[in-house]
Amino acid sequence: MGLRLKYNAVLLAAMVLGIAGAVGLSYETVQQSATRDVEREARLMRANAKAVRAYTVKHIDPLLIEDGAILFQPEAVTSFAARTVFDTVGAEFPQYTYKEAALNPTNPEDLPTPLERDMIEQFRSDSTLDQLSAEIEDENGRFLAMAFPIEIENPGCLNCHSTPDIAPPAMLDLYGSENGFGWEFGETVGAQIITVPTTLIARRAEETALLVGSALLAAFGLVLILTNLLLSRVVIRPVRYLTDMAERVSMGDFSVPESASKSRDEIGSLAGSFNRMRRSLERAMAMLESNE
Repeated sequence: MGLRLKYNAVLLAAMVLGIAGAVGLSYETVQQSATRDVEREARLMRANAKAVRAYTVKHIDPLLIEDGAILFQPEAVTSFAARTVFDTVGAEFPQYTYKEAALNPTNPEDLPTPLERDMIEQFRSDSTLDQLSAEIEDENGRFLAMAFPIEIENPGCLNCHSTPDIAPPAMLDLYGSENGFGWEFGETVGAQIITVPTTLIARRAEETALLVGSALLAAFGLVLILTNLLLSRVVIRPVRYLTDMAERVSMGDFSVPESASKSRDEIGSLAGSFNRMRRSLERAMAMLESNE
């Protein structure tokens, strides 16, 4: 095995181990960063939905309240307004889904899944919690679910959810008087659930890890090329010349010129030693021939 092959084998092994380690470490780090980015985006979406809910109660409900006896306006429902706005925003973030789940909803479609119910119960038992996260898996894949508590912070919400006798008649005609009542001011009645596929997080991590790996591969490749050029010019060619000179001189051929290396490194010292040895051997051979 030649010197170049040994050097390249060691360098390639170091390159493979270095890139593998760096990519693995960067993948884990970026995956954590991507998870934080997704959670931050979810919190922004939740804040937007919460603002829509507050705006609906404060500004939309008063405009539609008079029509509640004969016509139920879904625009007056905070969850409907929040979902509608989220669907519009969701055009820019199609991976995200939004749901408002409640333990006792007016609309049966808002009933929670077992996991969502567990999250709501945690919010109800600990008022200091402002966010919960969990990974879920169904027939559509794996998802990261982020839940935020829904509390009755505006007394206007109780116009529709305290008792059936003060609820809008049109709402009672549509949904009945069995569900969505008995809510109390300050009570945690449900949760805003925002989900995102974990493939989005994995894809962000993979893209960054691929970028890091490509950059390292390019850097190592450049180092490999440059060091091979340096190795060939500074080590291999001078050593090959010295080897050829030593071989010819050992056979008695002193016509080969001395090494012209002027470098002050180890190869230059070796070339100088060979030149001196060659001259000494040449003088010794001349003395032997003259004595004959």
